[in-house]
Amino acid sequence: MILPGSTLGLLGGGQLGRMFSSAARTMGYDVIVLDPDAQSPAAHFATEHLCADFHDPAALESLARRCAVITTEFENPPADSLAWLAERVPVRPGAHAVSIAQDRIREKKFFADHQFPVGPFAKIATQEDLEAACKTIELPAILKVARFGYDGKGQARVTSAAEAIAQFQSWQSVPCVLEQLLPLQLEVSVVLARDVHGAVSEFPVAENQHVNGILDVSIAPARIAAVLSDEARRIARNIAIKLDYYGVLAVEFFVVHDANGQDQLLINEIAPRPHNSGHYTLDVCLTSQFEQQVRAVCGLPLGSTTQHRAAVMVNLLGDVWRDGALPADIILRHANTKLHLYGKGEARPGRKMGHFTVVANHVDAALETAQKIKHALVV
Repeated sequence: MILPGSTLGLLGGGQLGRMFSSAARTMGYDVIVLDPDAQSPAAHFATEHLCADFHDPAALESLARRCAVITTEFENPPADSLAWLAERVPVRPGAHAVSIAQDRIREKKFFADHQFPVGPFAKIATQEDLEAACKTIELPAILKVARFGYDGKGQARVTSAAEAIAQFQSWQSVPCVLEQLLPLQLEVSVVLARDVHGAVSEFPVAENQHVNGILDVSIAPARIAAVLSDEARRIARNIAIKLDYYGVLAVEFFVVHDANGQDQLLINEIAPRPHNSGHYTLDVCLTSQFEQQVRAVCGLPLGSTTQHRAAVMVNLLGDVWRDGALPADIILRHANTKLHLYGKGEARPGRKMGHFTVVANHVDAALETAQKIKHALVV
């Protein structure tokens, strides 16, 4: 076990790193963050901020020499940096698992190779691949870049082969996947942790609603049948095992109807880190996803994921800032609401600036209050 008093290294300094650092510092660890952003949100809570590129030799050497274990807070840390570090200090999750999660082509192939449920797709390396795929994948479809796409970026709905080719060319013909557009009933996600001994613990399934490709609202527990919730947790657990994954992992699912009209789960993607849809755990679970990440990477026993009340989490984007400030009184006037801000200086449209969580005895009550607050913020 890596016990409190030790130093943890973190690649990435965004809001997830901020919340990880807060959890780790509260538990008695020091945290060194490596991130090139001088205004890194995680740096506010970390013990030290190495403001350098993720390939910087001196910064990597410093992490390897001073840290007992290194983890990540975003899905695109350079795999070669992770591999270099792993030769000198434990890195969790490992470079192999992260490299699969950060490339949609490798990710889809992993799902298919292990018989995990996934919708129809085709990998696209050339325009010829795309032309052939448009004959086998039912249109309209979704074209997505294989790497560095998130929050709706790097993906487009295409209704014809010509439209798909034009979009592919506008992205400089980078590798992509073409996914069949599915008749979604809803989207859900499972956040789990797997420790170095192979123990796995899942949080309750969250139900997610998106606007313009960005997560808007998460409802926990999800309003789905218990058998479907159990199946989502089982699939997510098996993904972590097949990946030989150590740390916190999120698995996103589409819920669709099968040929018999029954609900069916299809995997959308995985994220090798804590997840936006798991932020509700900060306020209503015995162990948050960030404390769980600390426990998992340090070899500590995993904490209980028991959820003691219903929760609705709402993302706060820069769009609702007024004259450079959030009208926080609209949120804080509700006694059962928790506000979390990420310490980012500039509020831009579409930028995640924070979130709030409404806590109640029942999902319906939490959702009603959350909707009232959302309406008041945008009016």
